[in-house]
Amino acid sequence: MAILEVSGVRKRFGEREILRGIDLSVNEGEVLTLIGSSGSGKTTLLRCLNYLETPDEGVVVLDGETILDTNERKVSPAVRRARQLKYGLVFQSFHLFPQYTVRKNLTLAAALAAKEACRANRESRAAYKEKLSEIDRRADAWLARVGLTEQAQLYPSALSGGQQQRAAIARALMLSPRILCFDEPTSALDPELTGEVLRVIKSLREEGRTMIIVTHEMAFARAVSDQVIFMADGVIAESGSPEEIFGNPKSEKLRAFLSDSQSNQTGDRPLSAAGRS
Repeated sequence: MAILEVSGVRKRFGEREILRGIDLSVNEGEVLTLIGSSGSGKTTLLRCLNYLETPDEGVVVLDGETILDTNERKVSPAVRRARQLKYGLVFQSFHLFPQYTVRKNLTLAAALAAKEACRANRESRAAYKEKLSEIDRRADAWLARVGLTEQAQLYPSALSGGQQQRAAIARALMLSPRILCFDEPTSALDPELTGEVLRVIKSLREEGRTMIIVTHEMAFARAVSDQVIFMADGVIAESGSPEEIFGNPKSEKLRAFLSDSQSNQTGDRPLSAAGRS
């Protein structure tokens, strides 16, 4: 059953139309991977789904609820925030708060959400403290899960790139999002640090989390995906299973993209922009 349905999403920046009518669906527990060259619209689509950009047209339905419809009236900030929290987004550049410890980075948003909920429901201070205790327990559990227990009280500047990205993944999961999104999660990492992040993502797949991943790591995309979408010129140029996309590409554009990506990753020439948004 589809957990996410996207219909007719279009996005323009000035005269340039970046997304030209995107339709897709994602089933519960499925991993959808978006691949394509720079400028194809992958990251813009991800940002539209996460309310970081507003589409010019389109409808998004999550869990049977319409959470975005460009024909509806402007929603309140509170409603917009509630809808945003249905997604977790891990950025390619980590975006951890440098002034807070790793642990505080994990607990901050959850604590603010708990405070807002207690105020709205007129709950007692004791109830708020209990919520904070539960947030602390969850933070400890996620830090252990991504292998950062010993780094909990360090600041992001003291971490390697791989550790920062694992902290960012744990932070995104703290609010129990329905869909976890990754925007090029390894592009800012040295090659030797890429594997540790990909292992965390693979473990999340194994436990059945629904994910949308933008990546230039073709071998990883092939291994982790249930569905792969190849974007080109703002449209879905080809979609299918990993076996169909990587084993039997139908279009010349996809064949050229995969050939270029393979050359880049085997070191035949310097890394180009192929596969990045």
